[in-house]
Amino acid sequence: MTQQELAEKCGTNKGYISKIENNIKEVRISTLQKIVELGLGGHLELSIRL
Repeated sequence: MTQQELAEKCGTNKGYISKIENNIKEVRISTLQKIVELGLGGHLELSIRL
């Protein structure tokens, strides 16, 4: 999948996806969830261990 295709599925733009991939831009959890679920068809699970 190209950055452009992923961006279209997530409702964002290719430049933003590129910045996330290159660790230039920090991503919000809500945006990461959209990328994983809408773009990649997965499910995001987070856990915290103390």
